[in-house]
Amino acid sequence: MRRTSRRMAIALFAVGMGLVGDAAGLTAAPATRQYFLRAAIHVHSTMSTGSFSLESLARRAEEQQLDVLILSENFTLRYDYGFQPLEGFLKYRVAFPSVMEYGVQRFLDEVRAVQDRHPKLIIIPGVEVAPHYYWTGSLLHGNLTMHNAQRNLLVIGLEKAEDYEHLPARGSADSFVWGWQSVVNGLPLLLLVPAVLLWKSQDQRYSDWKGPVCRFRPVLAVSLLIACVVLMANAWPMRMPVYSSHDGTGGYRPYQALIDRAVERGALVFWSMTEARDFSQHSFGPLGTVTVKTEPHPDALVLTQDYTGFGGLYQDVRRVIAPGGVWDQLLKSRIVHEQDMFPSLIGEVAFHGTTDPGKDLDRVYTVIQTSERTKAGILASLKTGRAYAVARGDENILLQLDEFRVLNNGQSAGIGETLHGSTSGGIIVRVGVSAVDGKPYAAKLRIIRSGHVIRQVEGQTPLQVELVDHEAQREAWLNYRVEVVGRGGELLTNPIYVLPTDGSDTNKSQRLAVRLGAATQSWIATS
Repeated sequence: MRRTSRRMAIALFAVGMGLVGDAAGLTAAPATRQYFLRAAIHVHSTMSTGSFSLESLARRAEEQQLDVLILSENFTLRYDYGFQPLEGFLKYRVAFPSVMEYGVQRFLDEVRAVQDRHPKLIIIPGVEVAPHYYWTGSLLHGNLTMHNAQRNLLVIGLEKAEDYEHLPARGSADSFVWGWQSVVNGLPLLLLVPAVLLWKSQDQRYSDWKGPVCRFRPVLAVSLLIACVVLMANAWPMRMPVYSSHDGTGGYRPYQALIDRAVERGALVFWSMTEARDFSQHSFGPLGTVTVKTEPHPDALVLTQDYTGFGGLYQDVRRVIAPGGVWDQLLKSRIVHEQDMFPSLIGEVAFHGTTDPGKDLDRVYTVIQTSERTKAGILASLKTGRAYAVARGDENILLQLDEFRVLNNGQSAGIGETLHGSTSGGIIVRVGVSAVDGKPYAAKLRIIRSGHVIRQVEGQTPLQVELVDHEAQREAWLNYRVEVVGRGGELLTNPIYVLPTDGSDTNKSQRLAVRLGAATQSWIATS
């Protein structure tokens, strides 16, 4: 009797920790404590374009019972327009507060200082980067337009100043390189030769110099010297940007370069708000009106690679997370055994201050599941997608995920994990959702398998669903994710993955990946 009671106690504890599968296949497992941390991601302070100091943000986060504050300070906000061909000399520059203006080391020191004063809150440094912008039109024709100033990536987790300083983005030193244009820019230095000769010809030692003595030689020498200085000022710095601000044909190459460098340095990189459109017009008096715009760019998720994930929940229109949309297409096409290659979803609060209507630190947040309440544990969980995103509803209500697991033949997996499926038994999906305040609110819950809605339930919170998926194709990679919308707001999870039952057949997996990759390219062409 004592042994039976002990076994039941172990089983109940394991169920409470989400470590076991269905009741028929309970097995004791080492108890690992799991933390579910509420993180505000994409936050600006007064170190860039925010209206709150980092100290004030930390206090506000603690008041709202947030556990993690992930900063996304503007990396550089320096924009130049040069009048060609003297674009270096005849230039108009606009700059806004940014980490590069504030000082990278000063920024990191401030983060550490505030972290020391708030040990219960985990503060992770990060920057928001727009690697490239370009101009079209002209002031003379009244159609000057700057493109992609808000096509941003979030670079999170770098701890060293040199790692930030070497990010290849306009405004940083690494956005300039030596090239043939540098040689052309240096040609005005040759004017120094005749200038020196003309000046020295006034010396008595040069009195027998061929040609009539010209009293205008000093004037010519000074003129050449002035021309040299002006042209060199126009060409400075001698190094040129890798991608010109007058050339929009680079596509996503500047963005891929940033992703590659940031990942190489150990950062997580997320595409930020890819479907948010930015448009504004600014009058410059007699120079006319300048348009600044960034079009939605969900294709960035398909045309770049090796980034960690993307903002899938924020206060704007979003279609990439719709069943069968861009995200599901990506999950299908990236069939690999390295789980961290799947792009994961985060919630972006994009917080600058409370003056924006409906904005606050906890308006949108990401719940991160981790076994370590540390920066390293949080970054590792974000990288593997062990997280879900939540947004407040119209009535200031928040949803929470009580359970989401996929089970098969005594095994189980949670968000961001991979279940090694078997041919026996059905795949069981268990989902539980409630409101944070415990009250009933109308909500619609959908279970999505590999881009297809396989169960939709409408009712009041709390909602509990158990689905036995007999129609799943067991010979292919599968992923299950959950979407909940209603008065209680919105909740989106990252997927749980199911390995094919014949996962050892690598050739078959590769053939399937090729077919799905071709399908994705076809989708891009027709979108």
